[in-house]
Amino acid sequence: KMFFLLFSQIESIPCKICGDKSSGIHYGVITCEGCKGFFRRSQQGTVSYSCPRQKSCLIDRTSRNRCQHCRLQKCLAVGMSRDAVKFGRMSKKQRDSLFAEVQKHRQQQQEEKVGDDTEKGREPQPPGEAEPLTPSYALSTNGVTELPNDLSGYVNGQTPDEEKADSAIGGFYLDIQPSPDQSGLDMDDIKLEPVCDLSSDSGLDQYCCYSNGDSSPTDNELEHLSENICKSHMETCQYLREELQPSNWQTVLQTDLDAYQKKSQEDMWQLCAVKVTEAVQYVVEFAKRIDGFMELCQNDQIVLLKAGSLEVVFVRMCRAYNSQNNTVFFDSRYAGPEVFKALGCDELISSVFEFAKSLTSLQLSEDEIGLFSAYVLMSADRSWLQEKTRVEKLQQKIKIALQNLLQNNQRDEGILAKLVCKVSTVRMLCRHHMEKLNTFRALYPETVHTRFPPLYKELFGSEFEQVLPQELHFELAPLVVHQKAGGLKKRKLEMREKKKKLVMSCNMHQSVPPCHSFIFQPPVLTA
Repeated sequence: KMFFLLFSQIESIPCKICGDKSSGIHYGVITCEGCKGFFRRSQQGTVSYSCPRQKSCLIDRTSRNRCQHCRLQKCLAVGMSRDAVKFGRMSKKQRDSLFAEVQKHRQQQQEEKVGDDTEKGREPQPPGEAEPLTPSYALSTNGVTELPNDLSGYVNGQTPDEEKADSAIGGFYLDIQPSPDQSGLDMDDIKLEPVCDLSSDSGLDQYCCYSNGDSSPTDNELEHLSENICKSHMETCQYLREELQPSNWQTVLQTDLDAYQKKSQEDMWQLCAVKVTEAVQYVVEFAKRIDGFMELCQNDQIVLLKAGSLEVVFVRMCRAYNSQNNTVFFDSRYAGPEVFKALGCDELISSVFEFAKSLTSLQLSEDEIGLFSAYVLMSADRSWLQEKTRVEKLQQKIKIALQNLLQNNQRDEGILAKLVCKVSTVRMLCRHHMEKLNTFRALYPETVHTRFPPLYKELFGSEFEQVLPQELHFELAPLVVHQKAGGLKKRKLEMREKKKKLVMSCNMHQSVPPCHSFIFQPPVLTA
């Protein structure tokens, strides 16, 4: 009985790594889901992290994603290990120590509550009458009520069901297997299933139905949303403001330029895929912190991220763009278009730099970039959205908040219209990127399959995967993604014939609307 009570109350102890709400014992240490996932990813394959500062970065809830090196060192320092034993095999001394720590934290919480009750004039609970140990029906940091997992989930490094859930949600890798130098942000917190009933008056309705009953939000609601988005933006920027100051600008040297240009097309594509994936992971973290996003149904969360993450990466690129010499921060230095010559897509690169230049010319503040990024991400015109009206209301609310911010900053009247026009431009860039990727994929399928980050492959699936219904989607995936090298001409002919048959089959499939967005396959969750 004591063990069960202890299991249910372990989460009263904060994460030993970042101080966030813990979810149990993972790899021998009490941690949150985010730090558990980060440590797991750090132990898979050959991962090398480096600290851009003095190897003494503060690791807490808001800063844990800024330095992977220091975060991993803290994980190791507190005792996280792949070989950690299960709780049931702990010695009596270890169990007693853990139980004492749980009781200590609960006593502290009780004392804090007594203090709060006294300050507010309420009668404090008598000493010695601690709150009963209750099952862990806890409120998570994102405000979504989480049901208790099987007890083994609290103590194992990873359970079989967790393995399935982490590996793919509807084909979208929420738990990323990083390649070397690939960032590992916390994507574990995206919920697998919404617990609240979104058809009721709770849940997302607080973000979609305004308190005055009108079609427009109140000033307080707009101010709260604006502050939330701006704060989330600053907390999830890939590079700190100081790192992008002119005094830190170092352009690519001629020797480095030669090395980049001498790279094979495969190597350069892989490098860029890794860098794009790193940036996308910060965008995912940004989305998770936006009020209302985590309350959307799981399908719509995935649809918005798949369709809009690269668009936000391009928007954020203006922070790292130097208009004086037409360079962008890439691979720890400022690089011009010539650095990317080995990719074999000069027109796309030129368009990306031109977009960064045009957006930079608007001289947006960090807050303006943050709100515009949220507006781009919460686009209600994405195909496959199940609750389009909810997304539409959330996007409209963000647009009004952005408009108010621009007015408060005394910007030109036409700047909002200019920003809205940028949306179509950035979407065109993403389509261009898909075209070039599909061309590269046809030439080097094995490179894409074995060397590209899993998240990148999931976000930018082939043209077949984007238009096929569910049963055809899974039939074709092995052909497109897992092809073996050799016989390129033969494979092209086979793919062309299969494409004809599949397109004909899709035309007969009434349930699949014509669209060019990424397809989302509902997850199959095991009990």
